Amino acid sequence: MANAFFSDLLATISERGRTLLRRGDSADTRRDADGLIDLCDALLSGRGEASGIAIAREVLDIYRELDAAGRRAFFDGLVRDFGPDRERLSKAIEKWRAAPSDEDASSLHFASEPRRQELIRRLNRAPGGTGDLVNMRADLLGMMNGHTELAALDRDVSHLLSSWFNRGFLGLLRRIDWSTPANILEKIIRYEAVHEISDWDDLRRRIDPVDRRCYAFFHPAMVDEPLIFVEVALTETIPGAIAPLLAVDRQYLPIERARTAVFYSISNTQRGLGGISFGSFLIKQVVEELRRETPKLDTFVTLSPVPGFMPWLKQDKDLPLSDEDREVLKRLDDPKWFESPETTAQLRAVIEPLAAHYFLKARTPKGKLIDSVARFHLGNGARLERINWLGDLSPKGVRESAGVMVNYLYRLDDIEKNHEAYANDGEVVASSAVKKLLKGEGRRLLDMRLS
Repeated sequence: MANAFFSDLLATISERGRTLLRRGDSADTRRDADGLIDLCDALLSGRGEASGIAIAREVLDIYRELDAAGRRAFFDGLVRDFGPDRERLSKAIEKWRAAPSDEDASSLHFASEPRRQELIRRLNRAPGGTGDLVNMRADLLGMMNGHTELAALDRDVSHLLSSWFNRGFLGLLRRIDWSTPANILEKIIRYEAVHEISDWDDLRRRIDPVDRRCYAFFHPAMVDEPLIFVEVALTETIPGAIAPLLAVDRQYLPIERARTAVFYSISNTQRGLGGISFGSFLIKQVVEELRRETPKLDTFVTLSPVPGFMPWLKQDKDLPLSDEDREVLKRLDDPKWFESPETTAQLRAVIEPLAAHYFLKARTPKGKLIDSVARFHLGNGARLERINWLGDLSPKGVRESAGVMVNYLYRLDDIEKNHEAYANDGEVVASSAVKKLLKGEGRRLLDMRLS
């Protein structure tokens, strides 16, 4: 209710400001990129609160009317015309060099701030401004693609979004269930990025039964937009495949028998918040919520996809495989390869050791783990617990990961230690079962070059 009152107040102020502007020259504003840049200059000119909020809303409205070329021209204008005040910055540098002090350092810091940062802050004051800025950054990310001239603008936007979407503002953890408003449930269906939700019945099977949970983070400025959500299955033991969890005819587990919470799908919903991580906060807060609600839960684990595994298999020409192994891998080209027991046995002997190498040893040219899901969970302090052969035989799972899934275990007493090992030393904390796969039978020539 407080958020609604505040939003209504801002809308009233904005409308009064628009009335004032209509009496002036606002109606003559060109509704193209150049006119938008002029309006941004006006917004930074220091007008009153009402007119400032109205101009901010006008900027965002005109931006939405622009086509892709107009939006790109607008971004170019922000890069070109809304950087730091160079004269002010030069004077601050000279003063710092002459006699460095904390006061001069502070002046240098503020002098170096690009004008577009203050512009973005003022745009955020408009009713609905936060959501519009998130959408604007999604457009910006779509246009970057190697265009380094836009990188400075993206740094400024992402810097401010990181401040506005920090942990202190993400207090709105909501459980999503069948009583949640339909407009939010529709977004859960649309935003699900791991295991597609086919229809409303499918959604209900995931959020309504006694052994299923779904939680989402919201922001006070975007109360109807889930930022990230996680789907949870309560089970007796750690699962190795996704199909039984999503089966239409599965038997519900009485809550008193549940000992394991399985995070089987985590979906970020806002492309404009890319690079701003909420996942670790979400998992930790959901664990606290589940332990409070169901004290007998003692195991917290993921059932995670491996979306980069098949591309890695196909692109990495240096894998030390025999000709026979390479012939076996060619059987993956048949979309129904998993229907043959003989084929699956042969593929397993080759793929499981490769999967262990993929998680434990393979790195990008910059030294990072190749798999983004692994980076996320290991960075949060999880342990790579198990590699699951034939864990996901959906068309997507077969296409992206040869059916492989993995479990990451969140052992609460070890989270900080595991996080430090990964963050400081790049160490992948893994169970002995995973490590044995790297050394196990079926490797043949893998010993030659897996260092």
